[in-house]
Amino acid sequence: MTVTHLNHRAEGAASATPLLLGPSLGTSLALWDQVAPELSASHRVIRWDLPGHGGSAADLIGPGATVGDLAALVLALADALGVDRFAYAGVSLGGAVGLHLAVHHPKRLTSLAVLCSSAHFGGAAPWRERAERVRREGLEWLAESADARWFTPGFSVPELVRNHRTADPEAYAACCDALAAFDLRDRLAGITVPTLLVAGREDPATPPAHLREIADAVPGATLVELPGASHLAPAQVPGAVLAALRTQLDRPPARGLAVRRQVLGDTHVDRAQARQTPFTARFQDFISRYAWGEIWTDPTLSRRERSMITLTALVAHGHYDELAMHVRAARRNGLTPEEIGAVLMQTAVYCGVPAANSAFATAQRVLAEEEPG
Repeated sequence: MTVTHLNHRAEGAASATPLLLGPSLGTSLALWDQVAPELSASHRVIRWDLPGHGGSAADLIGPGATVGDLAALVLALADALGVDRFAYAGVSLGGAVGLHLAVHHPKRLTSLAVLCSSAHFGGAAPWRERAERVRREGLEWLAESADARWFTPGFSVPELVRNHRTADPEAYAACCDALAAFDLRDRLAGITVPTLLVAGREDPATPPAHLREIADAVPGATLVELPGASHLAPAQVPGAVLAALRTQLDRPPARGLAVRRQVLGDTHVDRAQARQTPFTARFQDFISRYAWGEIWTDPTLSRRERSMITLTALVAHGHYDELAMHVRAARRNGLTPEEIGAVLMQTAVYCGVPAANSAFATAQRVLAEEEPG
């Protein structure tokens, strides 16, 4: 059987927001071992291997390959997994793939993080020379210098060095061809997705100036420089990379606040924000970030269905002030008075008649507010 898709590993709930993680040349999806499990608590994390690296077939690309070819393989993988739009983060060559996607397929991305990468990689000649020598001699000579190119002195990740040593030379050389031809500097200003740039201050391969160049050109981009980090930051300083990515990926508080307004109404949200104090600020952020930014935006259930569940839960616990607010929300979400009544009848059976009696009184009062005159 011919393998047509990149080798990958998926972690996290299938219904969570998808996040694709791209590797650096010479490594595998193991590059993300210290980061991906943490991110999978809130995202469907899908990390993939370059052709000829890790578990990916070598013949997925050939001589003269481009970053666009690699991006097409990533999109094909996403399509095969039923993923339409996704957040993306990539290191070095994986970051270049992310930039290509942001320029050529922006509707597929919800956000972009480019780590230890560049909009160009120092000109074509060095990469063509490397590709030629790898095709001629294999990868052992490069693997011997991997630690110096990837990490600060005294640090190493043996598994990643083994990845380098065991990668397919022809596929590795084709990836070098892709880096030789890559230059998106004249397209950066057109990137519209929220973009994070992460630089390792000790990175000799893509120094911070490369990331600053992207940050200066991409509208609204954020740049983070990590002290003590070299080229493979997710492996060397996973905690710092996690913090940067979580800040990027947790932009949903703004989205959550928008959904909160759509469901509960501007008046309620404005009143809640006006009452906010330093003591309650973290709780308000929690509500917007998780309840509205993650749960209410999960497409597994419709807003109508979520309203019905919420009404039932509020009746069960006797939260009638909240019930009044969510009766109004249910109307905004498309439930008719008759459907709200049917939900409350259901609660009479499973939550008790006294609870349903109070719930009907609350709902009747709220629905009467809608009547003209």
